[in-house]
Amino acid sequence: MPDQSTVVNGLMQPRPLTIAHVLERAERLHAHKLVTTADVERLTYAEVADHTRRLATALDHLDVPVGARVGTFASNSRRHLELYLAVPATKRVLHSINIRLSAEHLEYIADHAEDDVVFVDRALLPRIWPSADRLPRVRYWVVLPDGSDEAIPVDPRVLDYDELVSSAPFTGSFEDAFTLADENLASGLCYTSGTTGPPKGVLYSHRSTVLHCLGTLAAGLIGICESDVVMPIVPMFHANAWGLPYGAIMAGASLVLPGASAEPAHLLRLMEAERVTVAGAVPTVWTSLVPELPSYDLSATRFLLGGGSAIAPALSETYRAVIGVPITHSWGMTEISPVGTIGGTRTRHRDATEDERVAVRAAQGQPLPLVNVRVVDVETGRELPRDGRAVGELQVAGPWVAGGYFRVDAAESFTADGWLRTGDLATLDAEGYLRLVDRIKDLIKSGGEWISSVELEAAIVSHPDVVEVAVVARPDPRWVERPVAYVVVRDGSTTTAEDLLRHITPMVAKWWLPDEFVFLDSLPKTGTGKLSKTTLRDSARIA
Repeated sequence: MPDQSTVVNGLMQPRPLTIAHVLERAERLHAHKLVTTADVERLTYAEVADHTRRLATALDHLDVPVGARVGTFASNSRRHLELYLAVPATKRVLHSINIRLSAEHLEYIADHAEDDVVFVDRALLPRIWPSADRLPRVRYWVVLPDGSDEAIPVDPRVLDYDELVSSAPFTGSFEDAFTLADENLASGLCYTSGTTGPPKGVLYSHRSTVLHCLGTLAAGLIGICESDVVMPIVPMFHANAWGLPYGAIMAGASLVLPGASAEPAHLLRLMEAERVTVAGAVPTVWTSLVPELPSYDLSATRFLLGGGSAIAPALSETYRAVIGVPITHSWGMTEISPVGTIGGTRTRHRDATEDERVAVRAAQGQPLPLVNVRVVDVETGRELPRDGRAVGELQVAGPWVAGGYFRVDAAESFTADGWLRTGDLATLDAEGYLRLVDRIKDLIKSGGEWISSVELEAAIVSHPDVVEVAVVARPDPRWVERPVAYVVVRDGSTTTAEDLLRHITPMVAKWWLPDEFVFLDSLPKTGTGKLSKTTLRDSARIA
């Protein structure tokens, strides 16, 4: 053992990593850069910073305690961005609530979080106001103007955001908050989707958020920089919009926030008009844009980020063929702030064949700096070799990875040495490329052998008429489980189950072939836009 008396500490300033610094940097260095909401409003970072400081004062006037949870029930907008900044910069906790939740789940998480104030888009009032009397801890409901004309309840608890902010004085610098804060203070709270039980709260810290923010700036990965125009299509309630708003502000990039509409023409028009360079969305959104993609000039685009569920190689390659930029895979979870890995080719792939490059782009990618990943044997917990073949549970550790859940004992979600158990089955190769095989709960065990729903879905969706597919297990008296494929095809398609069987037969083992193809107009989704396999499994069991 080394002699501990010889250990020498560094002599660097112990200034904490806090979100207040992200705001001050943007205001001082990039005050002229724009924040555009939909196609109706443009403000500079200087104006956003002014509103943010006034909002901070307004929170004080409302007697919102330090450490209190401040809920948001809102779409991607400039006002929501101001809450992203003011709430944590004043040592409160931003709780972004999924606007697609059922009333039951909404009330559960708002009550579990003990939200003190909730800020809500005017257009969304009809969804949340019926729950107001069942959430007695919420003292105020602050309405964010969004151009809608929904009736506003006459109630002393209901306040107007713009009036609240405009009447609050300008409070000057956040410098004291930055220098005096503890970087380990909670900054944000997001709840998981609750697909395997009640939603669980993931409590981010200032330190974890700032480090994740820097991860989004890492060159060769997402690499957000000052010259970018960043458009988070992924909702701001979905794990802080994958960190894209904070990353853009830190870098001094302009931001485009699309508002409440996910209509393809609206999103594509914004991307064209604002010369968006970086955008992020779930696969269902990227799929919805494909029919209209050739009609818009997206030549400014350099990076399209996909996440939430696997990006089919055919979808990514369609974008590469049409606009010259593929959709880049990522992998993460709410518990990982959320980005853990980023896909794409590297310099060593320059001499690879096109088929080899397509295969690399189909992987979930390499870990961001500071993120560690491993795969372990599900039964023994033994770490498996990084050979691209050994399949095990993916586990992850790092400074922006959750070490527990808010007010929930979930020791089973973590290993004895502190790694997060993701519930994903994956391989890692010698270069650290992650390839997801399946969720443990989504594997299909048929006749004692495993079938990967992910690989089977990739084969089916490669058919040119297939828009979306989800494969789930159906109980079977002989084989225990058999695969059933739920499929959405393009409008006007005459594709049949027999056509799909012929298409995939050369691609997968014969015993992997689905027992049935069920054609639907759309697939059920969770509140974050992911496929709801729970719903489909229930349907398959009943059928």
